[in-house]
Amino acid sequence: MEYIIREISEEEYDLLEDFLYEAIFIPEGAASPPKTITKKPELQIYITGFGKREDDIGLVAEVDRKVVGAVWVRIMDDYGHIDDKTPSFAVSLYKAYRGAGIGTALMEEMLCILKRKRYNQASLAVQKTNYAVNMYKKLGFEIVDENDEEYIMVCRLQ
Repeated sequence: MEYIIREISEEEYDLLEDFLYEAIFIPEGAASPPKTITKKPELQIYITGFGKREDDIGLVAEVDRKVVGAVWVRIMDDYGHIDDKTPSFAVSLYKAYRGAGIGTALMEEMLCILKRKRYNQASLAVQKTNYAVNMYKKLGFEIVDENDEEYIMVCRLQ
């Protein structure tokens, strides 16, 4: 599958709400939550006012001129929060485009950008049963904390 990765445009920031929903891990056999779940304050911090902070960086993946995935980072007090100097990741793809390497490519490009911008590390939170845990480990993320459901993972960039 051919795709391109590029910076998200301001006109596309609204797409982040769709990709935030797509980022919600649904365990095998579980029902999907309603789309309104993204309106919860603990999820809105990922997208509200995106692009207004210096640390807001976003990329999208396109297939046939259609945006099919996104990765974005910002410094926020989210599930994967480490400190006020560490950007937290959010990444997702529409289901039909998963498993083709696009998510890995999005993550790799964002990690390169963060290195160029001289961040020391980046973080994320991921449910322990999410298949993406292995992808994150291959990208250099290490588990630094956990609770009953999630790992907090950090990728050292320096």
